[in-house]
Amino acid sequence: MAEERYEPRSINVQEEGMRILWRDGQQFLLPHRVLRGNCGCAQCVDEMTHVRQVSVDDVPEDIRVEDVLEVGNYAVGILFSDLHDTGIYPFRHLRELCEREGA
Repeated sequence: MAEERYEPRSINVQEEGMRILWRDGQQFLLPHRVLRGNCGCAQCVDEMTHVRQVSVDDVPEDIRVEDVLEVGNYAVGILFSDLHDTGIYPFRHLRELCEREGA
């Protein structure tokens, strides 16, 4: 079982971004653009070099999260308004983004 810190209690898509309430009581709002610019899929991060190909600066300001789907007990998949949907966001990655962005 994952550490409580990395388990979301709830994930809600809002106008400003995706609000995550973690089981340890911490709550953060990740802007849509930050989520899209931190996708870890093979299109966004080169599989061989691990160099990021798409960053937050490359993402249109009007990007939106359209849907969030659970992936097992460890991650979510996100469908964005640009139809990008190949990234898997492990809970640990989401928590690290939350703490880095401080939202």
